[in-house]
Amino acid sequence: MRWQDFRRSDNVEESSDSGSSGFGGIHLGIGGVIIVIIVSLLLGKNPLDILALLSDSGAPTQTQTQTQTQAPAPSGQPGATSPRDEQKEFVARVLGDTEDVWTAAFQQRGGRYQPPKLVLFRGQAGSACGLASTATGPFYCPGDHDVYLDLTFFQELSKRFGAPGDFARAYVIAHEVGHHVQNQLGLMAQVQQKGVGASDIARNALSVRQELQADCFAGIWGHSAQQRGLIDAKDVESGIAAAAAVGDDRLQQRSSRGYVVPESFTHGTSAQRVRWFKSGLDSGDMRRCDTFGAREL
Repeated sequence: MRWQDFRRSDNVEESSDSGSSGFGGIHLGIGGVIIVIIVSLLLGKNPLDILALLSDSGAPTQTQTQTQTQAPAPSGQPGATSPRDEQKEFVARVLGDTEDVWTAAFQQRGGRYQPPKLVLFRGQAGSACGLASTATGPFYCPGDHDVYLDLTFFQELSKRFGAPGDFARAYVIAHEVGHHVQNQLGLMAQVQQKGVGASDIARNALSVRQELQADCFAGIWGHSAQQRGLIDAKDVESGIAAAAAVGDDRLQQRSSRGYVVPESFTHGTSAQRVRWFKSGLDSGDMRRCDTFGAREL
C-alpha cells in the first residue's frame, strides 16, 4: 500500500486525556481526584504527595500501553522520528485521502463535504458522546463530528483479531469516516428517529444496517485508491480480513460465552461485513451501498 503518496490531512490532533488527572499511568477522573484530596486531608497528608505516589506506581502501566507494533517510517519523510509519529503520519495521510475522495463524491452530488477531525488519544479522552477509552475501540461521534482512535487498537487488530497490514488499518479509519459521511447525508438522524420507541432487537437491526453501510463507504474509498494503483491485491485481502475479523458472530464466538446470539448483533456478521465492503470496493458507487433498502444483507 503506497500510503506515502496520499495527501496529508491537517485534521488530526492528539487529545490531552481530558477528564483525567494527568498524573503518570493512573488516570483519575475528577471524582477520583476529589476523593484523594479528602482522604489525604483526613489523614493529615499532603494531597500532592499522594498523587505523586500514585503517579510513580502507575508509570510502568503507562509505558506498556504506549508500546506498539508500528508501521515502518516512510523513506525520506521528515518529522517521523518516533513510532507514534510514524503511526500518526500514516493516519493523517489515510484521512487526507478520504477527504479528497469524499470531497469529489459530494461535489458530483451537488453538495459540499465537511471533513471530520480525527482525535488520537492514549487511554481515554472526552467526547460529545461520552468518554472515549481504549476498551471502546475506534468510533465516530456525531455530536462533535469527530473520529476517535487510540493507536493501540492497530496492535489489537493485528495480534488479537488476526488482521495485520496497512490496508487493514486504513479500513478501520475509512469505516469511521463512513459514519461521518452518513451523518452529513442525514442518514444517522433517520436511524435515530426510527429507533425511538423501538424494541432492542429492532434498534440492533437498524444499527447493523448502519454499520454495513459504513463498511460499503469504506470500500468506496478503497475503490478510488485501487483505481489509482495505490493498493494491490494483497492489500485488498488485508482489508477483507479486517472486515471479517470484526463481525459480530466471530467476536461473540471468541468471547467468554463462546456462542452466537444474532438478536444482539449491532454490526453484522463477518460474511455481511465482507460483502458490503466489497460492494463499495468493486463498484465505487454510493448507490450500491443502500443497506437500508436491501431485503437481504
